[in-house]
Parts: sequence; C-alpha cells; structure tokens
Amino acid sequence: MQKLVIRELNGKQDVDSIFLVKHLAVMEGKDGKSYLNVILSDSSGDLEARKWHGAQEVFQSLNRGELARVQGKTNIFQGRLQLIINQIYRAPEKDLSQLGVSLQDYTPKAATPSDEMLKDLMLIVEGLDDVYIRDLLRNILFDSEIHKRLKVWYAGKSVHHAYEAGLLEHILSCARLAVTLSRFYNLNGNYVVAGAILHDLCKVYEMTEGPMVDYTDEGKLVGHLVKGVELIDHYTSRVKNFPAAMKMHLKHIVVSHHGEFEYGSPKLPATAEAYLVHLIDLMDSKINSMEQAKKADKTPGHWTGMIKHLERTIFKSELPYYKDYIEDQTALHEHQEVKNDGGADKRFSKEDKRNSDGSLKQNLASKLEGFKLNQSALSSSDEE
Repeated sequence: MQKLVIRELNGKQDVDSIFLVKHLAVMEGKDGKSYLNVILSDSSGDLEARKWHGAQEVFQSLNRGELARVQGKTNIFQGRLQLIINQIYRAPEKDLSQLGVSLQDYTPKAATPSDEMLKDLMLIVEGLDDVYIRDLLRNILFDSEIHKRLKVWYAGKSVHHAYEAGLLEHILSCARLAVTLSRFYNLNGNYVVAGAILHDLCKVYEMTEGPMVDYTDEGKLVGHLVKGVELIDHYTSRVKNFPAAMKMHLKHIVVSHHGEFEYGSPKLPATAEAYLVHLIDLMDSKINSMEQAKKADKTPGHWTGMIKHLERTIFKSELPYYKDYIEDQTALHEHQEVKNDGGADKRFSKEDKRNSDGSLKQNLASKLEGFKLNQSALSSSDEE
C-alpha cells in the first residue's frame, strides 16, 4: 500500500491506497446487473470508480465521508480517468497509521490561508468611504459564527470554489474586482463591494461544512438569496439611523445577483451597481470552474474532455508566450508541431523536410542503379 495522489494517477496503473469516499450508490447497468458507482476524493481532486461485483455488500458496509482502502486498476474511459475497483473497505486504523494520514489530509483547500484572506478582505472594507455600509460590513464579518464558518466553508458542492475556504476566496476575489471595476466604470464602489461580499455570504447557512458538503434544510427551503436579505435586515437594525433607501438597494443587489430569471434570480439587476455585481460573480465563478476542470482532466493532448456544467471542452495547455522578440522571424513560421499516431509531439522544419526528401531520393536512386526493365517480360505480363 502507498499514499497515492489522485491528480498524479495515470491510465493502466495499479492502485492500493487510502481515499475519501465522496459518493456511493448502487446502479443498474445496461445488462440489468448491479454495480457500485463511487467517487473517491483527496486534497487534489476526485476520481470516478466502479466495482462490477458485490455492489450491494459494499454499499451496506461503507458510508460516504469515510476513508476507505481501495485496490484496483485505473483506465481511461471516454477521455476521463476511472478506477476499476477489485476491493474496497473501511480503512482500518493500522492502515491509516501506516501511511500517517487523517481525514484532514483528504480535504482540498484554498491556496491562500484563511487568516490572510480575511485580513485582505477587511482592508477593502476599511477603505470604503460610506460610513453606513462600512459599519454594516464590519458588524457582519465580525459576527463570531459567520467569522468562524467563513474561514473553512466551501462555495459549492462541485462546480466552483468547492474546497475548504473556497467561499472566502470567492468573496475576496469578487471584492477585489469590485474595487477595480467600479472605479473603471465610475460607479458607487461602496455598493459594488458590499454586493461582492454579501451576495454569497449566506452559503454558510445554506450548506454544510466540508468535505462532504450538502444542502441544509434552510438551504433547501429558503436559500442564500432570501437568507441574505434577512441578514441585511438583522444587521442594519443594529446601525443607528441606517438609511432605508440604502438598505433597499443592498437587498436588491443580493436578490438579483444571479442575473437572469432562468438562473433563479427573483429580480433582474435594475442598477448598474447590481448588474456589475452579477457580472463579477459570474466571471469569478466561471474562471475558477475552468481552472479546476483543467487541473482535474486526464484527457491526453491539449484539450479536456467535455465539461458538462460549462457545456464545452477547454484548451488546457499554456498559451504561447515570448518575453523577447524572435530575431529570426522565418524560424517562427518554418517550425510546426505534428502529432504522430502515438500522440507524441515531433517538430519539423522546412530544412528537415528538404533533408528528408533528399535522403529518400538518394536511397531510391542507389536501389535502382543497374536495374534494367525487361520489356518482353512486361508485355507478357500485361497480356496475362
């Protein structure tokens, strides 16, 4: 048994390691037989897995959120890495001790520590020049329960920022964009920053703590948009003489941030500030989704497989980048990448092609040297 990392696994690889069981279900195949559908996870990503035999027995003996010892072999199916399981069972303490791992080791985390992100977020809040919005945001972010949850909460189950402190990372990123873009478009940055911070904040009530994120009863019955309005009502009541019109516009930003009715928005953005919050949220979530999809994809070549929630494939290789000018411009155009049948990259220039053609002609000439065509034999052959 070895401690393997999902992101580093390749096709046709033997596996015997510990993983977190993120999803577990008994499914029925096209042949009518039951199989076990599993999603395994660690701090680097998720891995689809199947067990073709003994599905019901494993399903009854294993639970989501548990660490399991898994033995099997990987393959590539429809462009995605998959594990075919031979054995899977709850990891004994001796196996965990042998690898020196705990549940926390299997939780994906934001790249920046939570305390650092919270400090940066508060610097943005302190830079606002509207005293009422600044006080409101101070009171909300220093609420003990919100403060504690924001340091670890996921922004979602799987689509974007789905890792520890992902919600805080998303909010901070949106707040930074709000500062820059509200200045660029000459909008009221106090409202845009407030919307960037408040629009998803109530996901700390809508969803459970990771790594096995799910929706709470309040999340299913009320949701983070309505809960956000309640939050604004609650905390504005603590700020003396908080302007009613300001409270109304802050509520509008929160309830309209999904942007379109079809995306669950009860209202369409009706102010430029509200519309900018929607666009910032959309931009940050989509870019994060693309980056996470690129990291998780195992499809050979420059392109990912089809990413369902983005409805597209993604070019995942680095884009061409030059810090200095290319002195010989012909070299840039003469070289091209050609894929051979095995998928490996080969580089050829026009000079290579000329040399290759010259060698071929020379070899062919040496082979034919001294060869004389027997015309009578050819005629005889043609007649036959």
